[in-house]
Formats: sequence, structure tokens, C-alpha cells
Amino acid sequence: MALSILNAVPIDPTLSRYCMPAAPDPFSDASTWPDDIRRLRPDTPPWHFIDIPRGAPKSDLSKYCPEPESCVTRALTDQVRILRDPSSSAQAKADALRFIIHFVGDIHQPLHATTNNDMGGNCVPVTYFGNMPVESMPGSGSFHPNLHSVWDTDIVEHLSPNETSSQLASALDKQFAARISDWMKQPADFDAWAWESHELAEKVAYGKLPHPQPIEPFHAMTGCPNNTTDPAGYAKTLNIDENLADDYQNAAAPVVEEQIAKAGARLAALLNSIWR
Repeated sequence: MALSILNAVPIDPTLSRYCMPAAPDPFSDASTWPDDIRRLRPDTPPWHFIDIPRGAPKSDLSKYCPEPESCVTRALTDQVRILRDPSSSAQAKADALRFIIHFVGDIHQPLHATTNNDMGGNCVPVTYFGNMPVESMPGSGSFHPNLHSVWDTDIVEHLSPNETSSQLASALDKQFAARISDWMKQPADFDAWAWESHELAEKVAYGKLPHPQPIEPFHAMTGCPNNTTDPAGYAKTLNIDENLADDYQNAAAPVVEEQIAKAGARLAALLNSIWR
């Protein structure tokens, strides 16, 4: 069913793609499409994450999911509703399925479910295995690598530098074979998934940093602070010199592996529940 929905309304071949070449499998290709359309759909960027402040007590997530911006938990709920609705157009169903594939991955990335007034670690420059942070534009406050980008891609790429995504998926299927069926039996609880990721961010993503970052009083962020607007912002973090190497990688890699495997199992179960 999933492939028939995606094949019925293919991705626009003229769309500028984040990952090139595009994956030949429509399901895999769908996984990056929500990033590709951010500029075309400016309402969608907040759908990729939920800013649960570090140190927040476990509670109702609605306070961290404002209207009209929304967040990943509400976006998943909305897109599942569209996919279930028999009156939804073919285009709406294809878009919804692509969003769901992507957002289930996002919600399992710990730094998509937390913030320390740093946009989920995007505003935390780090050195990663000797790769020192470079500012994307002078005064922007945006550096690469940063803590978020390390958890998005660098940890898994360092873990399996010579493997294709299919090879990695097969290896994780074998590694977590004994647990996948249990994950698939669990009900799809987007709030619980977000809290789970949030707790992993606190325990590992922030908790295993060489220089622990203090929990900051929460305030809304629209970009990384720079020297002009906040002299204590990224310059202070740069001076801390978060140098991530073997110790951090060894703590983070098992979390990344399990979250990827768990996301795949939960996505399969969620889609199965829609088409029962």
C-alpha cells in the first residue's frame, strides 16, 4: 500500500534534493523529502522537532507545541489523520506518508526533542574527531560541526563509514532482532516517544559532553545567538571547547543504533495499523 501511494504521486523531479543522487526506492527517497521542501513549505520546519527544555518535569507536551507553529508530535498526529481519511486526495496521502516516514525518524533523534536555548544543540559548536567548528557566515552564530549535526549524521557515519544505508539497516535488524517484535507491539504514542528521546538527550547527548553544559532558563529561540546580540552566546560555547572523540562516540553510538532500529520498527507498526 505504501509504495502504491508513493508511486501514484511521484516527487517532482525538478525539486532540489538534499541527498543526491535520489534513492531509487520510493520509500527511501521519501525519507528526505520533508527537508527538501522546507523553503517551498515555510509552515513545515517547526514540524520536525519539539523544544522540550532541559530539566523540564515530565508532563503534558502541549505547552511545548504552540499554535500555529505546531511540532513533531502534533504533525505526526495530523499526517496520520490525513493518511487514514478516505476522502484525502492522492497528493495529500502521498505527502502525508512522506512526512510520517521522516518525522518518525526525527522524533527518535534525541536532539529533536530537547533544547537548552540552543535550538536542540544546533547552537553548540563542537570539535568532532579533530574536525573543528567553522562558522557558516561571519557573525551568524551557526557553526559546523555542532552538537545537533553530530547526532544527525556524524555519529552514524563514523560508526559505519564504508556501509551503505541498506547494509547498516540489515546489520541493525540482526543486532536488535530479539527486541524488534516487542517494539512493534507497543501502541504508537508520539508523546512517549518524544519524552524518551528527551531523556536520552539529557543522559547522553548533553550528559556525556566533556564539559557539562548548565541547564539554562528556557526562552524561545529563532536563531543561534551571535556576538552582536548575545556576547555570552556561541563565543562562550566556543571557549568551552567541546572536543568529542572516542569517549563520546562510544557512549553515543549505542543510543544512535538503538534509536534507528526502534524508529524503523515503530514506523512499520504504525503503517501496519493504518491499513489493517
